[in-house]
Amino acid sequence: MFPVVIGLNHKSAPVEIREKMSFHPSQMVKALQELKECPEIQGVVILSTCNRTEVYAATTDVEAGIDSIKEFFAEHHKIDENVLEQYLYAHTLYNAVRHLFRVVSGLDSMVRGETQILGQVSSAYQQANDAGVTNKVINVFFQTALAVGKRVRTETLIDQHPVSISYTAVELAKQQFGELKGKGILIMGAGEMSTLTAKHLVSAGATTVLVSNRSYDKAVLLAKECCGRAVRLDDVDQYLKEVDIVISATASKHFVLLPERMQEIMEQRNHRPMLLIDIAVPRDIHPEVGGISHIALFDIDDLRGVVDRHHQEREAAAVEAERIIDEEMDLFLKWHNSLFVVPTILALQQKGEQIRDLQVERAFAHLSGLTPKQEKVVRSMANSIVNHLLHLPIVNLKEYANTSQGHLYTEILQNLFDLNVRDEAGRPNLMLKKNQEQGFHRRAE
Repeated sequence: MFPVVIGLNHKSAPVEIREKMSFHPSQMVKALQELKECPEIQGVVILSTCNRTEVYAATTDVEAGIDSIKEFFAEHHKIDENVLEQYLYAHTLYNAVRHLFRVVSGLDSMVRGETQILGQVSSAYQQANDAGVTNKVINVFFQTALAVGKRVRTETLIDQHPVSISYTAVELAKQQFGELKGKGILIMGAGEMSTLTAKHLVSAGATTVLVSNRSYDKAVLLAKECCGRAVRLDDVDQYLKEVDIVISATASKHFVLLPERMQEIMEQRNHRPMLLIDIAVPRDIHPEVGGISHIALFDIDDLRGVVDRHHQEREAAAVEAERIIDEEMDLFLKWHNSLFVVPTILALQQKGEQIRDLQVERAFAHLSGLTPKQEKVVRSMANSIVNHLLHLPIVNLKEYANTSQGHLYTEILQNLFDLNVRDEAGRPNLMLKKNQEQGFHRRAE
């Protein structure tokens, strides 16, 4: 039984196609059950996020399994299969395993190392497990992948380097003040950047968030999103005297906070420390404000410098993550090949024993008057011939089991000796094209 993945993501398909291909949560169980009913599919998981839709399956017939999934996509989403084909990718066997390991580690995401995908993969697997559509291969596949994702983040800290301006602004505030709970925070502006920043603030534990905007109604809407409170622009000086952190992202064409005004406010605050983060373009806060005692001012260029440095750190972490994935791939490969190698060796030995016993009994039928000692010699010789004949194929097969070609050699041996292999996987049908096999050693790009 072999893992495959068919799907599309932000790199292979535009947003209008990804929208059509997404699965609503209410559809998921039915979709999983429909896929599981396909004869070639023994286990399945659907991963559907804003940036990707993928079906992971365990199949006994790789090509037939892929065709079934593509047909399912086309029928379920009412998209012509020929149109859909140009956006879909397919990974089989160990390429499929490596792909999921990279996905769950955040290496295949729009933002490298992002954390959200780990929870999304976990939820997708749990839903499939609850629906009763997984099997041994899928269970080990996904449980291993989730462990790999956690290991990558623990050992590389790839998700500890923020790479968005809004997230970096919040991280900067945490560095300055530690815990944000109980700190007074004023967000000036209610546009997209302010919205993203507000969400990050709430996630970071902020509980006292004020929102001010030229349009008070927009300030009210954003305040509701972040469980904060809207304040009128005319009253903002009063709150500047009280808050600890100001994050400004208005659409003003002129400076909103000037040095003279901030000097007066700092005197009224008794020079209590204040952090100002200006993420507006053009800037909201006059650069000379940063020279006022007890004020720390950071503008968009300061944040971009941090983001660029974090991008480099994430790239370095990604290289280490790929090394970890290589290690985990080797372990998974050995486990997966053992599913076929062990039953195949047992079947080969049983085949040899059956042939030995049959031929010995035929020989005895033509040989009369043998003493028990002579019969023992004949049986010992027959047993020795079979053991010597099978010894080398068994030893070599065990060695090949630790390579990406192990499953292929296993099936060749099954076909050559017409072995009746009985295991969970059944008799696999996997005489893949040479170019597919060569892909196993290629590192994911």
